[in-house]
Amino acid sequence: MYDLLIRNATVFDGADRPGFHADVAVTAGRIAAIGQLDGPASEIVDAGGRALAPGFIDVHTHDDLEVIRNPDMTSKLSQGVTTVVVGNCGISASPVTVRGEVPDPMNLLGDSADFRYPDFASYRQAVEAAAPAVNVAALIGHTALRQNHMDRLDRAATAAEIDAMRTQLRDSLAAGALGLSSGLAYASAFSAPSTEVDALAGELPAGGLYATHLRDEFAGILTAMDEAFHAARAPQATVRVSHLKCAGVDNWGRSKEVLAHLQNAAAGQDVACDCYPYAASASTLDLKQVTDAYDILITWSESEPDQGGRLLADIAAGWNLSLMEAAIRLQPAGAVYFCMDEADVRRILSHPLTMIGSDGLPRDPRPHPRLWGTFPRVLGHYARDEQLFPLHTAVHKMTGLPASRFNMGMRGHVREGWWADLVLFDPARVHDTASFHDPVRAAAGIDAVWVNGRLAYDGRAVATRAGRFLAPEATPAA
Repeated sequence: MYDLLIRNATVFDGADRPGFHADVAVTAGRIAAIGQLDGPASEIVDAGGRALAPGFIDVHTHDDLEVIRNPDMTSKLSQGVTTVVVGNCGISASPVTVRGEVPDPMNLLGDSADFRYPDFASYRQAVEAAAPAVNVAALIGHTALRQNHMDRLDRAATAAEIDAMRTQLRDSLAAGALGLSSGLAYASAFSAPSTEVDALAGELPAGGLYATHLRDEFAGILTAMDEAFHAARAPQATVRVSHLKCAGVDNWGRSKEVLAHLQNAAAGQDVACDCYPYAASASTLDLKQVTDAYDILITWSESEPDQGGRLLADIAAGWNLSLMEAAIRLQPAGAVYFCMDEADVRRILSHPLTMIGSDGLPRDPRPHPRLWGTFPRVLGHYARDEQLFPLHTAVHKMTGLPASRFNMGMRGHVREGWWADLVLFDPARVHDTASFHDPVRAAAGIDAVWVNGRLAYDGRAVATRAGRFLAPEATPAA
């Protein structure tokens, strides 16, 4: 007897090919059979022709502490996400020992009291004890390592400091971390020379992951990409360019050039990227990005909390200050930057090397809508309404492609013997409902989500928490 039998589904199996009509059976957390099935089951679900896909994999999150603090993970399950990759942009919850204030942008994850994991093994244990509703895979942040061993972050690390960072990274990889991430655009890591990053990347095994928020996403983006490619080349690690974009008005229209550069690199090494489906970014309020060339929405401010939800230009006008003076007065603060061109976003999203990542910030009181809406927006707005790519391609970008690119073993496909991370959705109804001014809203059209074979989301609320910690595992060949 099967534990679960999903009948009459249009199965999108995670490969970049059209869906097919089939029943899918689940036993002991894994897919037991696919086809026209008649066997008895403890639970039978009639899909009514709706789409059944592998659970979506969010390859770019900052949910490091959220999976412990709020393990229901409703913002992700309600989108069909069954696995999150944490530790991106050089910031991770472990291994971390905080002395004094948490440096920017690590403060996006939590306050000093939240960083209780001096080694990766203790973080992994905490995730497993919290039993989150989604699977969790974790990168180790370069900035996190820097702040563990350096008295200040506006300089290069010494040889002794690099050795200490390498030891912590090596121990973390042995304890199940996916790889290394960096956020070289941020002040806390910008002073790190390429040689410092190269030395850390040298700890990665062949095929290990180096994910990077590039040193420059503006005019110097090609040079920044080359820096990332070089770091991974000697250890034969893989490069994952985080939230690839052409930021800044002067950079608009360069996506063809940027993607050609990525494609050329892919001829000689394993490179790929992720992208979120919006023409606006979000992070802390960075004085280097203050401009009147595009709107900047303030999402929170510790010094001026009443200004959250307003445009920086309106705040500055009300205070009779320049944009820079207003930004300084608001610090520390968070912001959404409407810094991209929609045509570039579409071109990057549609590229074969692009996966989907939300880059959502769960602690933000007014989060970018990508936190709740990324995956349904790709399925509904871009695949169905705009026909930027077929639905099966959209599914592939958030399932089979990231599973193989992030070493997730037998996940990301609907195949016999593979883990039953599954999402049932209605292609005609699926869409994001979160907006920049009303961002905490669950998507429509996600009807059921199973994690490791157990119903996790019933279309309205979290039903159970069955997520697991995922150590890197080679994906079997098709």
